[in-house]
Amino acid sequence: MSLFRDNTANSQRLGVVLVNYKRAADTIECLESLMRSTVQVQVVVVDNGSADGSIDAITAWAAGMAPATAASPDMAPLSSPPLLKPWPLRRMTAEQARIVPPQGPLTLIDAGDNLGFAGGNNLGMAHLLQSDRIGNIWLLNNDTVVAADAAQAILARMTAVPNVGMCGTVVRFYWQPDTVQALGGSTFNLVTGNSASIGGGTLATMGFNPQLVADTMDFVLGASLVVSRKFLEAVGPMSERYFLYFEEIDWAVRNRRRGEAAFETAFAHSAVVWHKEGGSIGSSSKKGQRSGFSDYWLTRSRLRFVAHFYPLLLPWHAVWTLALILRRLMRGQGSKASAMLRALTGRRY
Repeated sequence: MSLFRDNTANSQRLGVVLVNYKRAADTIECLESLMRSTVQVQVVVVDNGSADGSIDAITAWAAGMAPATAASPDMAPLSSPPLLKPWPLRRMTAEQARIVPPQGPLTLIDAGDNLGFAGGNNLGMAHLLQSDRIGNIWLLNNDTVVAADAAQAILARMTAVPNVGMCGTVVRFYWQPDTVQALGGSTFNLVTGNSASIGGGTLATMGFNPQLVADTMDFVLGASLVVSRKFLEAVGPMSERYFLYFEEIDWAVRNRRRGEAAFETAFAHSAVVWHKEGGSIGSSSKKGQRSGFSDYWLTRSRLRFVAHFYPLLLPWHAVWTLALILRRLMRGQGSKASAMLRALTGRRY
């Protein structure tokens, strides 16, 4: 089987970053789908200090010693039959990744610690940017699988949109593959700090206007987010002040505040990704199903975002957080209320 049909010989290649934290099986399933891409991609997996054998498991998969298993039989065609192995894999430390240019199609970086969502992605991007052949980088959640032509559709959109900075894709639910999680990204309500996925919950067969989606997006969904090299060089990497959540909207606001120098936001409407949604951190778009861990980081990151960009609104958001805590208590969700109170008062989870 031919793994790649490289149509990017005369253009800059797409780099891909996956951040793994104790979810090697998800990462391997994602890799099996990515390596079926119709254009060549250069993939970096950053292991965020899993310390659970994830690095060895991914290495064994690349060597052909461990199979990829689809979590859902319905999604198995995207990652099976198994690709021919062994697959060239280069392992390195975080220190090496920052000084050694990427070589070969797949790199596995041991971060040595849990750097958070932004920190893990920043490490992967820093490694990829050492190659001048990488013109765009796709930040892809490791609990996803992708259509074989998704990477090609992304490159086409990044080429077609002038002054492009960020780009989203169609993201569907893995466990409900015909249902949309988000078309590109979300809108954001500054008063509540809540976001609303564009097209979320609609059937994939429903039509939409791609340009309207791009114009409506306040930020691109972090599960499948593409950035251009020029954007990274001008705006900078993801902010690491949050650890989890709000990194995407922070990036978008920093870009918008460049005024006339701001980059365009695009929507690769032909690129489709399926997302398991929040497996490693207990996040969920379904009401009442978020974990206390997720509530803690959502609250903490929202307050940090507001304090940084909109400090005059911080008192309001403190009051709003107390109201949310009270609502958790009224629902009998004491542990979640406690987690949110710890975030409000600046204590650790």
